[in-house]
Amino acid sequence: MACYGYIRVSTKDQNEARQIIAMRDAGIPDSCIYVDKQSGKDFNRPAYRRLLRSMRKDDLLYIKSIDRLGRNYDEILAQWRYITKEKGADIVVLEMPLLDTRKGKDLIGTLISDIVLQLLSYVAQTEREFIRKRQREGIDAAMSRGVKFGRQPMEMPPEYETLKKKWEKGEISAREAGRRLNITYKTFLRRVRSDKERRCEDGKRAEI
Repeated sequence: MACYGYIRVSTKDQNEARQIIAMRDAGIPDSCIYVDKQSGKDFNRPAYRRLLRSMRKDDLLYIKSIDRLGRNYDEILAQWRYITKEKGADIVVLEMPLLDTRKGKDLIGTLISDIVLQLLSYVAQTEREFIRKRQREGIDAAMSRGVKFGRQPMEMPPEYETLKKKWEKGEISAREAGRRLNITYKTFLRRVRSDKERRCEDGKRAEI
């Protein structure tokens, strides 16, 4: 029987140290710890796929919490059943002792485990959807106040406004304006278009 640990953090900037410590405390060697730095929206993750290929019947998988396995309710249940039923391996959720498939393999124990799993999986998904909703509401509120998101416009040389006016009057070409500004003509045109769109948005807000 082999013991494995699976760790997931949502982004490359997040630190997996706490989960690694938990796995080591459980006796999992570093060589058997699989780490994904990826969203939990699905199970198309390289380390997780390697883990599944390594697991055999009667092996044991540790995860720190159910949301480290994933955040999609249906897929969490599907993967749990795949590992425990088709692979024939056991799963231990360190932060939820009730979710230890080595225990209570009788009908009542299995029923309790399934109920707890379904409840936690549902909570994991609804929490993710709630966070996304709050993020969207925050972005919408900020945009209504005129806050800009995305890449900031390139800082232009002082002569940009003068050259833009000359271009608008047809006195110079976009290529000539770009050459004088030491940028491509496409960049010059994008900036002019961006300025125009920004003026239109400001005008609409002023009318409101």
